[in-house]
Amino acid sequence: MVLTIFQTNLEELRRNWGWILALGIVLVLLGAGALIDAIGVSVVSMVFFGWILLFSGVIEGVQTLRHRTGGHFFLHLLKAVFSIVLGVMLLRSPMAGLVVVTLLLASYFVVIGVFRIIAALTVQMPGSGWALVDGVITLILGILVWSQWPASGLWVIGLFIGINLITTGWAETMLAFSLRRLSKQAIA
Repeated sequence: MVLTIFQTNLEELRRNWGWILALGIVLVLLGAGALIDAIGVSVVSMVFFGWILLFSGVIEGVQTLRHRTGGHFFLHLLKAVFSIVLGVMLLRSPMAGLVVVTLLLASYFVVIGVFRIIAALTVQMPGSGWALVDGVITLILGILVWSQWPASGLWVIGLFIGINLITTGWAETMLAFSLRRLSKQAIA
């Protein structure tokens, strides 16, 4: 049963390999554009994040007031207020938001990098060398972003978005080419 569902979905993917290829190409192009204008993409991402927080805060507030007899009324109300306030702050000053988010991101990378290095050195498992490399790279990224802070706050978010779009687009493109080469006999 599971194999039949997988075969059906794989056949549908194979038939639509062109759309997957188009998506991959569009993502790579968007990623290249994000790398070219990392500052603009960073600001746009903060504005987008501000709107998301604002809308989610309003929805949370409405739901809290509609269901005020439920438990944790004040916690839900506090969450709604914080979301609305933070959303408005990001919309009013996306550049300040970038600086703060970048500092949090740098701190996250440093802490996670250190923990991954410690885990890779203390827990000997197959592939722990790659975990060590991952930890070192993550730690170096955190230190690099932190050492350039607050200036890095202007471009690092856009850079990371661009890199992510390119790698995701490349993966989609390679999937499309693999699906195109896949024969119907291999699916059956």
